[in-house]
Amino acid sequence: MLKDITLGQYYPSDSIIHRVDPRIKIISLIFIIVAVFLCKTPLAYLVAVIFNFVLILLSKIRFKTVFKAIKPVLYLIVFTAIINIFLTGGKEVLWQYKFLAVTKNGVRSAVSMAIRIVLLVSYTSLLTFTTSPIRLTDGIESLLKPFSKIGLPSHELAMMMTIALRFIPTLLEETDKIIMAQKSRGADFESGNIFKRAKALIPILVPLFINSFRRADDLATAMECRCYRGGDNRTKLKELKMHCSDFICFTMVLIIFSTIIVFGVFGI
Repeated sequence: MLKDITLGQYYPSDSIIHRVDPRIKIISLIFIIVAVFLCKTPLAYLVAVIFNFVLILLSKIRFKTVFKAIKPVLYLIVFTAIINIFLTGGKEVLWQYKFLAVTKNGVRSAVSMAIRIVLLVSYTSLLTFTTSPIRLTDGIESLLKPFSKIGLPSHELAMMMTIALRFIPTLLEETDKIIMAQKSRGADFESGNIFKRAKALIPILVPLFINSFRRADDLATAMECRCYRGGDNRTKLKELKMHCSDFICFTMVLIIFSTIIVFGVFGI
């Protein structure tokens, strides 16, 4: 069900990862994503997987919750793996039937791509699981603030990104309720060809868009009633401050990043 999708949700806890500065988390995530894309050897993937498990344990997030974040992209993982298995050429052929051939290089590419997608989703989900929307907004705004000198509206961009993440679970919950309501009225979303299924989605999309616009209008009205004004003159109740533990965590990320680069790029 759509309610099982955990993208954008925040799980409050008193873990080490929750207390890390959001700017460190965002920068660390960028480094880890780059490292995962540069993984080319089994040892490099092993380091990335072990580090992911360590972060999950330190964050006190249940593995079941992380799996829920990965579950929606399982079809994408399977599809990508199949494409890589049959379309990646190689000299060592493991199985062949007419024009279809499975090579050792194709299997290696499929496994690598599947692990890469799982790691990317897991690492990205940990950011939203362990960072509240307010702190995430402050972190993004702080990182984008230097670009405001060239006219980039850092505060507005950070607010838009955070609101989008915040309302993903809400919209998914509303979609699930609309689907249940339509099914109780006799709607069928599973039978027929692809065109009939697409046509059957219209009773879902129309009320979903109406509710989304209504919710956006209510949010804008609430922000205006509270005299909300973004910009340079806006102050914060809690200013972001770096601590010694934040630098230690970032140093550990740099060590893992360097290790993955050495194992992955240079094949050591």
